[in-house]
Amino acid sequence: MLRFLKTLLYQSKRINLVILVFGTLFLAYPDNTAYGSSDGAYRLRRVVIDPGHGGRDPGAVGRRTKEKDIVLPISLKLGSYINQYLPDVEVIYTRTTDEFVELHRRAEIANRNNADLFISIHANSNSNRNIKGTDTFVLGLHRTKENLEVAMKENAAILLEEDYDEQYQGFDPNSPESYIIFSLMQNTFLGQSLNFASYVQDQFRERAGRVDRGIRQAGFIVLYQTTMPSVLVEVGFISNEEEERFLMSDQGQSYIASAIFRAFRDYKEAIERKSDRLFASSGNSNNYSNPTGETAGSAGSEKSTQSDNVIFKVQLISSRNEIPLDSDFFKGLDDIEVFESDGLFRYVAGGAATLEEITAYRQKINETFPDAFIVAVRSGNLISLQDAISSN
Repeated sequence: MLRFLKTLLYQSKRINLVILVFGTLFLAYPDNTAYGSSDGAYRLRRVVIDPGHGGRDPGAVGRRTKEKDIVLPISLKLGSYINQYLPDVEVIYTRTTDEFVELHRRAEIANRNNADLFISIHANSNSNRNIKGTDTFVLGLHRTKENLEVAMKENAAILLEEDYDEQYQGFDPNSPESYIIFSLMQNTFLGQSLNFASYVQDQFRERAGRVDRGIRQAGFIVLYQTTMPSVLVEVGFISNEEEERFLMSDQGQSYIASAIFRAFRDYKEAIERKSDRLFASSGNSNNYSNPTGETAGSAGSEKSTQSDNVIFKVQLISSRNEIPLDSDFFKGLDDIEVFESDGLFRYVAGGAATLEEITAYRQKINETFPDAFIVAVRSGNLISLQDAISSN
């Protein structure tokens, strides 16, 4: 496996950046400040809200406004709702005024404060002015040209930073080659990030009446440097005249902020309920584990439960609604398994003992499932990829 990783490192031509990525991944979970209830169970205590761009970085530019001027009031409204209705949660902003904040500093703010969740707020644009709707991104390898273009636009902010080449170890936000490194990594908190993203998109669609463009993965610098569940929310397209008007209005900004707030509230309640159940069932044991960890999950078949060895698989999709394993959605694949945790059904396929084999399998099904990504299973549970690599 090490030989395979070295080959990929040389192919990427970004050795220093890959080392930086893996260094980030092996950071420990935040400290126990989140375990703030009297009985020691997990509580979500701190959120970092990140209004994208700012200062000399306008972000996307619409006909009447700029991205930086849309996302700041939305972020401040979101924070005020949390302060008002969830006073046990501390809100930290990466900026509260029209100032330029480097991407690495945004992540540092979240990491330094041991945040339980990082929410980066952005607005989208497209040369096709008819496109509208909301997306929520989590960290991952973008398998579509559109996702790559969004990541390139948001990452381009580093070009405005001094010594950006040294700070980001030679990463070029305009070079598709630089993004190869994201195929070598999995976010430690991918499951929790996907879970929160699903709450956000549900609220946008069902309560705010926005066009739901779904949950996507892409290589955002601001996300890969954080050490907690993290999402990047695209609240709409300012290139669309109708949506730009909505996002400029106080009412529209309130709708968007309240949708994200409700998603945050529901996510917080869900993981804390799970924490309470786990803590109660453990008999207040010192072996209690973080309920937002990646090890929770039950396999849909016995194929992954027969060995303590790590098995690499490919996750095809996650859904709040259960999908029959014989559904046409899976395009005839006959080795589908499902893992259920945090209210999500995660559907995986394939099975290999090495990264070489599973990478070949992922490439084989790439055309049918372009957003699929590699996961690891041990003893019938999904585990983080870095745990799998370190145990092999």
